[in-house]
Amino acid sequence: AKKWINIRKSYGNFYKVPRNQTKLTIMLENLGMSYDGRPHSGLDDSRNIARIAIRMLQDGCDLRVNERIHGGQLMTVSSSVPLEGAPAPQMPRYRN
Repeated sequence: AKKWINIRKSYGNFYKVPRNQTKLTIMLENLGMSYDGRPHSGLDDSRNIARIAIRMLQDGCDLRVNERIHGGQLMTVSSSVPLEGAPAPQMPRYRN
């Protein structure tokens, strides 16, 4: 993966909160959610991050790629950069 969405950055920018308010448990608490699962379990952390992303989308956030690796260096991607990615999914066509 060379591009991704850093949910902490997106959360902080969207809800206008400082970086110290973007820890996973704090983000969940601020959204009225509790942590599901075992803390520091990769799978449980991922599920909780997905819950935050879903809530952000419901609240009107336009989640965009905001970090990437270029030449071995971590780079921040400007929010004014056009959206990139695969085309919208299409329903499969079946042959008769």
